[in-house]
Amino acid sequence: MLVVDDDPTVAEVVAGYLTGAGYDVARAADGPAALDLCAARRPDLTVLDLMLPGMDGFEVCRRMRAYGPVPVIMLTARGDEEDRVLGLETGADDYVTKPFSPRELVLRVDSVLRRARTAAAPSGPSALLTGAGLVLDPAARRATSGDRVLSLTLREFDLLAFFLRHPGRVFTREELMSEVWGWDFGDLSTVTVHVRRLRGKVEADPASPELIRTVWGVGYRLDLPPAGGTADPAEPRPGAGATSPPATAGAGSGPADPGPAVAGDPEGGAPS
Repeated sequence: MLVVDDDPTVAEVVAGYLTGAGYDVARAADGPAALDLCAARRPDLTVLDLMLPGMDGFEVCRRMRAYGPVPVIMLTARGDEEDRVLGLETGADDYVTKPFSPRELVLRVDSVLRRARTAAAPSGPSALLTGAGLVLDPAARRATSGDRVLSLTLREFDLLAFFLRHPGRVFTREELMSEVWGWDFGDLSTVTVHVRRLRGKVEADPASPELIRTVWGVGYRLDLPPAGGTADPAEPRPGAGATSPPATAGAGSGPADPGPAVAGDPEGGAPS
């Protein structure tokens, strides 16, 4: 376990709780030191602060990926939503806002590690998951779209696999967080960001998604086209005429909304 934070008090508290939970913990105070430790011995998981001197957490996360898949939990300042979203887009598996409960952080670490180990565990032959030109091999953790190999993070792969196992069914963000992340709590924008990232990799036009659809006031649904056909046109925004194109910007969302607007998501707000 690697803890990267330039605040010695935070690093000491995090390392202490993780050690108490039975983990072997190494510490680094900046990006270069963290990368040196990662190169010498790739950690099972990294707890990474965003605001590091010299090289920020985003860049450290990107460079760590060069050594192979490393689950990352990012620590961010309270209210820095843009940082949290960017962290997830960089490939972080989860984030925890400061100030945070050390016990909650340990629970997040347990959850991310459990999911990562389950994904990496050897298993016997499993059925391929297919649809709309996508082919997922859960045993090999390999995904392709036509002739193109998809570069998916751990969560993106699990999310796409879940959708392919349940085509045509609508899932709320709470249900996706429970089924895919294994969490009963957490910021639901995590799901929104991963859906956006996944659309960017599997949709022909992520701004007008035809596979992973937003269902207004409910959540998301995977629509697979019939054999030899194409998906139905996107559903119009509630209150819009049948011939109106789906809106990509709006003025906020209600409490049942799938979340902040993302590219191709007409939940409200400026598309990102």
